[in-house]
Amino acid sequence: MRPRQPVEEGTVDQDGTSVHYEVFGAGEHTLVLLPPWMVVHSRIWKAQIAGLSDHFRIVTYDARGCGRSDRPTDPSAYVPHQHAADALAVMSATRTDQAVLVGNSYGGLLALLLAASATDLVEGAVFIGPSVDLAGDVDAPLTRALATFDEELEVEEGWGRYNRHAWARDFPGFVRWFTETALAEPHATKPREEALAWGLDTTPEVLTATVAARAATPPHQTAAALRSLVASVTCPSLVIQGGLDVICPPEWGRRLATGLGSELVEMPEAAHCPQVRYPIEVNRIIRSFMDRRVSAVPEPPGAGRMTDPDPGTPSAVAAIRRPRPPRVLYLSSPIGLGHARRDLAIATELRTLAPDVRIDWLAQDPVTRVLDAAGETVHPASLRLASESAHLESEMGEHDLHVFEALRRMDEILVTNFSVFADLTESAGYDLVVGDESWEVDHFLHEHPALKRARFAWLSDFVGIVPMASGGEREAFVAADWNREMIGHVERRPHVRDLSIFVGDPDDVVPHTFGAGLPSIAEWTAEHYEFSGYITGFDPAELDHTRLRAELGYRDDEVVVIASVGGSAVGLPLLRRIVAAHPLAAEEIPGLRTVIVTGPRIDPGALPDVAGVEKRAFVPDLHRHLAACDLAVVQGGLTTTMELTAAQRPFVYLPLLDHFEQQIHVRHRLDRHGAGRALEYAAATPEALAAAMADELRRDRPPYRPVPRCGARRAASLLVELL
Repeated sequence: MRPRQPVEEGTVDQDGTSVHYEVFGAGEHTLVLLPPWMVVHSRIWKAQIAGLSDHFRIVTYDARGCGRSDRPTDPSAYVPHQHAADALAVMSATRTDQAVLVGNSYGGLLALLLAASATDLVEGAVFIGPSVDLAGDVDAPLTRALATFDEELEVEEGWGRYNRHAWARDFPGFVRWFTETALAEPHATKPREEALAWGLDTTPEVLTATVAARAATPPHQTAAALRSLVASVTCPSLVIQGGLDVICPPEWGRRLATGLGSELVEMPEAAHCPQVRYPIEVNRIIRSFMDRRVSAVPEPPGAGRMTDPDPGTPSAVAAIRRPRPPRVLYLSSPIGLGHARRDLAIATELRTLAPDVRIDWLAQDPVTRVLDAAGETVHPASLRLASESAHLESEMGEHDLHVFEALRRMDEILVTNFSVFADLTESAGYDLVVGDESWEVDHFLHEHPALKRARFAWLSDFVGIVPMASGGEREAFVAADWNREMIGHVERRPHVRDLSIFVGDPDDVVPHTFGAGLPSIAEWTAEHYEFSGYITGFDPAELDHTRLRAELGYRDDEVVVIASVGGSAVGLPLLRRIVAAHPLAAEEIPGLRTVIVTGPRIDPGALPDVAGVEKRAFVPDLHRHLAACDLAVVQGGLTTTMELTAAQRPFVYLPLLDHFEQQIHVRHRLDRHGAGRALEYAAATPEALAAAMADELRRDRPPYRPVPRCGARRAASLLVELL
């Protein structure tokens, strides 16, 4: 799901070719993100839209030959001046009087042409891995490939794939090689997958035409002609160059920066598209350039090139006793309402241990509903966050959520939300940041430790992506790569996390490895985490079953079944089956009363009206109803199932399909506690559900393993040490 939607989109017609454009944001200054080579869509700029459209107006467009634009195959359609005309036409259609141009690869050459010729329209230029060779470097791989493009080559590996005949025989093989070469950084599996799909969306005939057009216009390709263009550029400029770039060698970027007299930012660990693999850093470099060179405002703290502190030294954030109460920024994951309940419990205990502490929350719906009901302070910056719950709902199937793939496809949202976090922590003086599964903060702080502005505590109730067997070798590989990156982050930069808390006990960690050749999850977690015990947010001893039933309006002569599916809309199909199962179950269970709790994101009206079934929307004190029920039928989420376990109530749970956390991590923990009856959704017909409900109500069961009561106090005692 795209976190920032276009405020305008349309097409321009250039000599009979339709070019599609989009506009985002509404800032004082406009960035025109120019298309690179036609092997990728304008979506290659998605992380810049996600991270910069809150500050600038952004214009993007699909170059002719790709995306939603037309695909002519005549080489004359792709000569440089035609691309320049497309850019000017898009600027005119979007009423862009002046803009800063940002160009990657061939887009860098286009930015140079426009900056030299349309000086009244271009107020600045940013070149990223520019395809601009000012020295006529005949030994550069790209130059050699262009020179032999029409020849029959003996070798079709490596740069031998950059060839007309090789494309005709194996175009997918070329696109795969090219995207892996352009995105050569470690742990870039997701960008490569996307780039491969974009590349295969065009044709070898289109790309062949672009190469033919480039060969037919040598005046724009000679070093002397390019140096002449450079001499004509008068606007402020910036060159960002990846040190691992083998398509446009680093020396090309350095020469261009020298010729322009511009700033040069070298990123040694980046390849040809730094804005893709390192979006946070590139976005901040662009913002710094805009502030200093275009807007002429003072440079914000930490802007520009981010240099990492020595990972072998203690955190750069010192423990400073300020003449004011300590301030905490608390981030509570919106993926499931259980985080909110346990985080409120921790916050309550933290205030007991440090009565003067001030806690602000950076959170989103539906967590904010819980926080508002509890009288907590939700920071206004929360309104800028992109919805993670809506993204997950866009990924769901029928009782199916491949949560790992959904998390991978949430990259734009993570960039957006980390950008909001970084802006907030730079402008506000927090002493401690607590991130309960705030994936974006943990990931990007490890990638860019210089952005750490306060001590950081990380909480999670599971460690490690465990691939589903149905995903085969590909999912096993991608999950291991994800885990390997996380392990490298933590071990290479251990001081980013000042504290890591596992919400549970050591035996709650799954007995798996992180992947082939990687460590045991349990052993690694024991080495790098503190254990708080599970955190329910309530004391089970205070939830007297008989008293609660009377207090909540449940009679002694009825059998109460509570059905709940958490804080997202993914559970709607299960609720429908439970409603259908009620009449069948009522035949065997006298006095059956089924209470359906739809949660904050499901309309109760989406369920049919059935006698004996009542529907309720969001119930903030759901744990009390669960403790009062005779039986619960729920999803496989950790919070609800562990609340039932703590309250010693019988329950049937149905883990979401392809949801590795519910299928593996949660099930392991429930098995350890001897709690609940697992039922696979595929087998859970209304008849099977009714039978399972009746069986669970009839059978004698041993008590579950007790859930510790002091988890929140334990977590708070660890956090208070950081204050």
